[in-house]
Amino acid sequence: MGRVTSETTATDAAAHRAPEPAGQPPVWQRRLRRFGYPARPQADVRARLVPPFPEPGGRMWAAFGVGPRAADRLARWSDWAGPLLVTLFAGVLRFWDLGSPRKVIFDETYYPKDAWSLLQYGYEGTWAKNANDALVGHPAHILLSPEHSYVVHPPMGKWLIALGEWAFGMNPFGWRFMVALLGTLSVLLVCRIGRRLLRSTALGCLAGALLAVDGLHFVMSRTALLDLIVMFWVVAAFGCLLVDRDRTRARLADALPLDPDGTARPDDKVGDRLRLGRRPWRIAAGLCLGLSAATKWNGLYFLAAFALMSVLWDVAARRTAGARRPFRSAVRRDALPAFGSTVVVALATYLASWSGWIATKGGYYRDWATTPEGQKAGWTWLPDWLRSLWHYQTEVYAFHTGLTTPHTYQSNPWSWLVLGRPVSYFYEDPKAGQDGCTAAEGCAREVLALGTPLLWWAACFALLYVLYRWLFKRDWRAGAVACGVAAGYLPWFLYQERTIFLFYAVVFVPFLCLALAMMIGALIGPPGSTERRRTIGAVGAGVLVLLIVWNFIYFYPLYTGMPIPKSAWHHRMWFDSWV
Repeated sequence: MGRVTSETTATDAAAHRAPEPAGQPPVWQRRLRRFGYPARPQADVRARLVPPFPEPGGRMWAAFGVGPRAADRLARWSDWAGPLLVTLFAGVLRFWDLGSPRKVIFDETYYPKDAWSLLQYGYEGTWAKNANDALVGHPAHILLSPEHSYVVHPPMGKWLIALGEWAFGMNPFGWRFMVALLGTLSVLLVCRIGRRLLRSTALGCLAGALLAVDGLHFVMSRTALLDLIVMFWVVAAFGCLLVDRDRTRARLADALPLDPDGTARPDDKVGDRLRLGRRPWRIAAGLCLGLSAATKWNGLYFLAAFALMSVLWDVAARRTAGARRPFRSAVRRDALPAFGSTVVVALATYLASWSGWIATKGGYYRDWATTPEGQKAGWTWLPDWLRSLWHYQTEVYAFHTGLTTPHTYQSNPWSWLVLGRPVSYFYEDPKAGQDGCTAAEGCAREVLALGTPLLWWAACFALLYVLYRWLFKRDWRAGAVACGVAAGYLPWFLYQERTIFLFYAVVFVPFLCLALAMMIGALIGPPGSTERRRTIGAVGAGVLVLLIVWNFIYFYPLYTGMPIPKSAWHHRMWFDSWV
């Protein structure tokens, strides 16, 4: 029984002990009203559960002289036309001269060759030491043998690279094709995700456009490495969870009772007891998260973070719907289905990605379970292929955690957000008259995995804004973006002794762009702001975006390996650590 003071009547004490009526503001807010505290207007519960998308307006098209009917039609089409135009722009950038440099650059010495081997044998074979030169020779030669080789990444990303090689051949364009395609499609995903998350087509397209002109994303989209493939599946999973969130909350809203005026009101029975039924979009998210982990293991961090985030979204939805014990209700009714839809589906997907290794007999450690060492290891009642696969995974884990060999371009994650140490994938210094060099001083050709500096530095402030919105304004959108950044960034601080690189950060670049779009939206001003406020904000936002685009254009030669005079190359080396 609560303590009763001289200022508390028995009736007040009983009311304090009783559960709060559904939909009522907290006690502390009601008490503050005695001192003139103005209560926030309570929106309809349906609108709180599923905020509506703003109706498309035709004012912009009308300003260009388009008739009212045509302007309305164009405004309705902008929901898809805008993202598709941004995606087309990103695709032209990424596919233009995709086969240049016609070299095996950086870690392309691993994954394209493994991909081709998967096409031939179903597992990774062994390549001759001079295979790189032979692949880009005239004519090209394939120096591959069926002797297995030790690889330390799952096969899913390499199977995707193999699709491009199967379609276009074992050449730079072929092995980069699928990565460029996924990089382009990720821009479309971010446009649509930003629209759904921020309830603004313009801000969604802005987030996608920022991703299109980010240097790190651009370089990774034109290089046959695995990290961008991980990023694509992570972004796809995030989008699936957003759709699931909206549909689940709409189901709750539809089940709520209505007041005489037609507005929905909270109901504890609906909030606590309603079963949310089948959730195919969450299953799709589990599939995508499994594909990300089946490309590189850092996808597992997103699996854990997004699965937890999905359950917390269910808790918040039930609380808004009127649940008296939303956490307990979500744990009882939503946690187990969420585990099955995400973790179980992801693990099954990961296992399926090893089908080529399982179905063949030549893969590394494929027959380990039949060796004397494997027989002594126990668990002999399990299938031999499963025991062999498990042993392989433990060996790979030991490799990753023990990788401390120094590398010229390794960097500490503390320096990533400020682009402290980018990675040079390719460098040549042709003389005048060679490889398109026209400068008497000689030229430099480089492919540098460097994010667009102004975009990343602005994103640092955007992250602070997102954290402020999440911690002090309880903005779930900011929390979702912060979750994406944290899952891709923070785990690397656990492995600071390991050899790691800046390009690992490409996995969370889309969330940086969403954070920056969110901050720019706040800079422009919320609906209802004065015309002066909106104008000043729009000008400031426009200047920032134009500077970011200019910055991308300025560094474009370093992203594509174009020959530029050495003096121009030195001008672009803003810091000694970039050299």
